[in-house]
Amino acid sequence: MTYTYCKSIIERGKFDAREMKDKLDVFLLNNRISQEQYTELVKMVDAKA
Repeated sequence: MTYTYCKSIIERGKFDAREMKDKLDVFLLNNRISQEQYTELVKMVDAKA
């Protein structure tokens, strides 16, 4: 659920890159997303920033 929500926000481009990366860090540390999902989402953030 967290992964899908984050991916949707990133795809729409409605985010602050630094803030989104901070949130992704927290989600990863709390096992809300996997390492693979984290890597994919960070790459998406970098591509949109």
